[in-house]
Amino acid sequence: MQVILTNFTPESERAIAAAAKLSTSQLSAVELKQRLSPEQIDNLLSQLISSGHLSPFEHANFTFVIDGISRVASHQLVRHRIASYTQQSQRYVSLRKLNYVTPATIGAKRELEAKYREMVQAAHKLYCEMLDAGVPAEDARYVLPSAMETKLVMTMNARELMHACSLRLCLRAQWELVELFQRIKQEVEKVAPRLGAELKPKCFALGYCDERQSCGLFPTLKEIKGGVATSAK
Repeated sequence: MQVILTNFTPESERAIAAAAKLSTSQLSAVELKQRLSPEQIDNLLSQLISSGHLSPFEHANFTFVIDGISRVASHQLVRHRIASYTQQSQRYVSLRKLNYVTPATIGAKRELEAKYREMVQAAHKLYCEMLDAGVPAEDARYVLPSAMETKLVMTMNARELMHACSLRLCLRAQWELVELFQRIKQEVEKVAPRLGAELKPKCFALGYCDERQSCGLFPTLKEIKGGVATSAK
């Protein structure tokens, strides 16, 4: 898996702070952007987050090139609808080179991994035979497994990134999505460290885990009410 941040709103944190400050100022957003100090920006972002006033975060956008995730992962990813996606088409691209993802739980079991590999290779071989026989790629792709790798470009604003990470960085989320958003977080931290720090599981904001079972970072609400003493690692 590879994740590269290829484009983003310059001075993202300053742009968000200026947009937020505009609502209570007579100055223009351009003037505010020039005048705000790093300390003011940090304090304003903290106020916005603590108050739940998150609309200004929509003014900062981030575009990522994502390569080498499975179709399983991409099907989950596009459920985040406040985003833009352009994905490699299995209809127009002939996937004659076999690239696929193997979950670690399968790779750890030698006999099952061998059967898994054989199944994927057999499906891909049939796919290639169909292409050679003149079957259009858009029809031959029906035989390809969800393990096949895909490539896409994704653009999200900072507010949606915070929301997506609140769900997908949960250690109980599907492993491939956890790894994907960990890499996304690392890319954002390089250019907007204050924003990057806010890309974290929702339990940090809630102070408890709202799932049926906790990963151990925070106790569940049921555990809190029952007096179970647990704390964040």
